[in-house]
Amino acid sequence: MITFDGVTKRYADGTVAVDDLSLEAPTGEITVLVGPSGCGKTTSLRMINRMIDATEGRVLIDGVDVRTVDPPTLRRGIGYVIQQAGLFPHRKIVDNVATVPHLLGWDRRKARARAMELLERVGLDPGLAGRYPFQLSGGQQQRVGVARALAADPPVLLMDEPFSAVDPVVRASLQEELLRLQAEFTKTIVFVTHDIDEAVKLGDRVAVLRVGGRMAQLADPATLLARPADDFVAEFLGRDRGIRRLSFVSGEGLRLRTDLTAPASAEVSSVRGTAAPWLAVVDADDRPLGWVRVGELPESGTLADVRLAPYGTFVRGRDSLRGALDATLLSPSGNAIAVDDSGRVRGVLTRETLEEALRQAAGGAGGARA
Repeated sequence: MITFDGVTKRYADGTVAVDDLSLEAPTGEITVLVGPSGCGKTTSLRMINRMIDATEGRVLIDGVDVRTVDPPTLRRGIGYVIQQAGLFPHRKIVDNVATVPHLLGWDRRKARARAMELLERVGLDPGLAGRYPFQLSGGQQQRVGVARALAADPPVLLMDEPFSAVDPVVRASLQEELLRLQAEFTKTIVFVTHDIDEAVKLGDRVAVLRVGGRMAQLADPATLLARPADDFVAEFLGRDRGIRRLSFVSGEGLRLRTDLTAPASAEVSSVRGTAAPWLAVVDADDRPLGWVRVGELPESGTLADVRLAPYGTFVRGRDSLRGALDATLLSPSGNAIAVDDSGRVRGVLTRETLEEALRQAAGGAGGARA
C-alpha cells in the first residue's frame, strides 16, 4: 500500500504544488490521480520514488517512509512509465527492457530472456527486439516502456500520462493492454492522467485534485460519477457524466426479443406481413448483417438481395448499459442487436426496453448532484 500522510510540497519561491494531501493507494489496485493542469498530479507521483521530496508529511510504501530509503535502491523496486516511453535511443529494444535487471546484477542471458518474455506479454512481436526505438511506432514504444517497467517484477508501478502522446485508437488499445496486464500481474499502480474518461476506465479508485494540490474527492469511479462531492468535481467530470456512469451499470439482465430477426435466405414474401417495422437480418451462422425496413421491401426475392441498413451490437453479459445505448444510437431502427462472445445474435434489445433500463439506472443514482 502507498500512503500519503499530510503531504505538502512547497518550493523556495513559495509556490505550493501539493497541499496537505492524504490518500491511500491499496495494494494490487490502480489508483488514478486526475485533475486540471497545476493540481500537483505529477509532483505527487514523483514523491513516491523520491524524484521529488516532500516538504511536509510522509509518503509510505507498505508502512516504510520513502525518505528512509536510499533513492537508487528505492527506484529499483518501482517501475516507472512516462510519456513517449523515455527509451534509450542508442540501445536495442531487448536491451532497453533488460536495463533494470542488469542494474540488479542479473546475468546478460537471464536479463535478455526476461525481456523477450515481457515483449510478448505486452503484445509485441519478438522480432522487434533487435530494433532501435526510432524504428518503432509511438504505440509500440509505449508498450516497450511498460515492459521495461515490469522487467524486474516490481510491486509498485508509477505511470505518468503514459498514453497521452498517441492517437485515440492506439490509446484505447494500450488501456486495454494495461487492464489485461494488471489482471495478470496485480501490481500496485498509481496512474496520472488529465483525461477523466481514462481515469474512470482504468481506476479502481480515482483521486480528483484541485489546482494547488488539494484533494477534492477520492472514490471508486461509479461513486464518483453518481455522487460528485461538490460543484468543482461535477464540472470536472463534465455534463456527460451521466452517460459515463452507464459504463458501471450491467447490461446482463436486459430483456431481449427473439422474434425480430430473419435469415438472409428468407423469402421477402414470408416477412412482408411482419408487424415490426424493422428486422435484423442474419447469415447462416446467426451473425448480424444489418437492418431491413419491412415496409420498404421489394415484391420478390430474398432478404439477401435487399440493401441493408447499418447496425450496432453489444455483447450480452459483458457490455454495460452504455454499450447497449451506443449500439442503439448506431442503428436506424432504434434497436440494438445483442450478440454473444463469438458474435452470434442472441436477440434484439428494443428502444422501449432500453428506455425502461435507463429510467431504472437513473432511479439508482440517488444523491447525485445535478
